[in-house]
Amino acid sequence: MNPPPQLADFPSQTYDKLRYGDTDRQGHINNVAFASFLETGRVALLEAAGRMLTEPGFNFVLARITIDYLAEIHLPGTVEIGSAVKTIGNSSVTLTQALFQREKCVATCEAVMVQVDPATSRSAALSPTLRASLNALMSSGSKPAPAR
Repeated sequence: MNPPPQLADFPSQTYDKLRYGDTDRQGHINNVAFASFLETGRVALLEAAGRMLTEPGFNFVLARITIDYLAEIHLPGTVEIGSAVKTIGNSSVTLTQALFQREKCVATCEAVMVQVDPATSRSAALSPTLRASLNALMSSGSKPAPAR
């Protein structure tokens, strides 16, 4: 079994505030909130400072998400979110993500996003410029994708 990731392993890092409305009857943060926190991380990665990570006229859609819950999260405080590019396909990008509270990894995630042309609702190839920007956000264990 691999050791849990550390926040420092991720080139894109952000945080979200824990809200009372995120709690369940047991008093811990509900698993639905985990998905929302991970979305915050994906948006932060796509808006990474100084990098163009969206193409005019195209959108990303979430095609698949897998979340492994490792520990509970409790109020009060924040949750830190780490995100990195794992692999780059022709029209898709796979991200690896993790959530942390007080430096402890509480969840890991793998998410596949596909670039879509809204005019046709079909997948669209990633441009060389976008591919280069995504390569800059690769996790340390990933290999950069070749230019196409």
